[in-house]
Amino acid sequence: MPTGAWEIGSMRKAILFLALAGCSVTSPARTAPPPVTQPGFSGLLGVAREDITPPVGIYSRSWGAARHDVADAIHRPFTATVLSIRSRKDEPPFLLAAVDLGWWRTKEDEQFVRMPLVKDLAGGDEARVIVNLSHTHAGPSICREDRDKPGGQYIEGYLTKVKDALFAAARKAVASETAGVLEWRYGKCDLATNRDLPDPHKERIVTGFNPTNPADDTLLVGRVSDAKGTVLATIVNYACHPTTLAWECKSLSPDFVGEMRTVVESKTGGAPCLFLQGNSGELAPRDNYSGDPPVADRNGTVLGHAALSAVTAMLPAGTRLEYAGVVESGAPLATWKHAPQPPPSTLRAKKVDVEYELKPPPLLPTSAELEREMKATDDRVMKERLFRKMRVRKTVGEGPTTKVPLWVWRLGDAYLVAQPNESYSELQQTLRALHPDRTVASLNLSNGSIGYLATPELHAHDIYQVWQSPFAKGSLERLISEALLAIHELGR
Repeated sequence: MPTGAWEIGSMRKAILFLALAGCSVTSPARTAPPPVTQPGFSGLLGVAREDITPPVGIYSRSWGAARHDVADAIHRPFTATVLSIRSRKDEPPFLLAAVDLGWWRTKEDEQFVRMPLVKDLAGGDEARVIVNLSHTHAGPSICREDRDKPGGQYIEGYLTKVKDALFAAARKAVASETAGVLEWRYGKCDLATNRDLPDPHKERIVTGFNPTNPADDTLLVGRVSDAKGTVLATIVNYACHPTTLAWECKSLSPDFVGEMRTVVESKTGGAPCLFLQGNSGELAPRDNYSGDPPVADRNGTVLGHAALSAVTAMLPAGTRLEYAGVVESGAPLATWKHAPQPPPSTLRAKKVDVEYELKPPPLLPTSAELEREMKATDDRVMKERLFRKMRVRKTVGEGPTTKVPLWVWRLGDAYLVAQPNESYSELQQTLRALHPDRTVASLNLSNGSIGYLATPELHAHDIYQVWQSPFAKGSLERLISEALLAIHELGR
């Protein structure tokens, strides 16, 4: 498997050519059609949730354009939900957490929250724990370095609350484990739109709704059911930036994720719904950058109903659909029936350190250069940009390369790929195109946050997702290569 840059578009064309080359135009063979199955996992599964709603008054300036530093209201509750997954009781659990927070500014704060799960519940195996942030942009700061800012005195206590709540949810999830199945189905949702818009007045690409570029509308839902078929939890893996609420919003909010959960849980017996942020680097709602929380609720309703449609269309738990023969009527009618088929219980994990090339100076300034620039400006927006760059530089170090972890799980005959950066949707589209017979969940903002991974052609343009990122051209292709290799190894 190559690890350098490649032409994803050319690869897709080759795949399509090979697929078409294998198509037959002759009369179909007289054999029964294959059964219809849904990828999944059989084992021990448990779920639990804790409230992590932040206090009003905490420092929450997520936008450079914001003129306020603290919110004065709560739009909807924030939650941390954990799914525990095991094949057998005598092994440590896999812990998948969905958390209503924005992004990590420092490695120390992220590890402060996640590592207790690794050390005390997952047997010290980092490969078994994935904490995915929803990426709301209307949430509180979770960076203790902001302690001196307005409302910063609440951050330390709030981060401790998140850590304790996440650990409590994980422990309860493990304690509630029961024999069951986790099954998946793809759907569609047009909430996400492309947000790379050529500026009509300047030679650059700005971050906002672009109606002329297509967007990946793939929605992946998971359903956790017990042995009786009762729904214990649902999963929504969707790629879309929660940026509905922006610089004018003075409410703390999980953005559209909050209402999406309400819609889904209202029709699934209150079973907790985990939202897993997909590869949304260039994707966001059309109705965006609002100060009005009901706009976020409308966006959440769109995603919630799309998720419910996909969940409702799933086969009964642990079954397949098989051909049952012809019933002669006014027409010869082909009939199908449900038959038992528990998914496999294979459960494997792999953590890979992917080495990325960093941009050379001055494209990626050193820490010393960034400090000088910060001291030289009084512009509030520019200071915020430089401060964020400083944190990114501290995370990746001062060398020419940096190593960033990648997590890949095999869950029966499905895969889950998670990494901390903000990848473009090319990642999830390629992984799914190359594994059409397997379900692939692909996650951004997992176990950390650093920068964007944009497609190679964008590195020739003035665009935020390129100049914000410390990673050199070719980094997204490197990640795709490493993810494919890890999937291949786990699939043996």
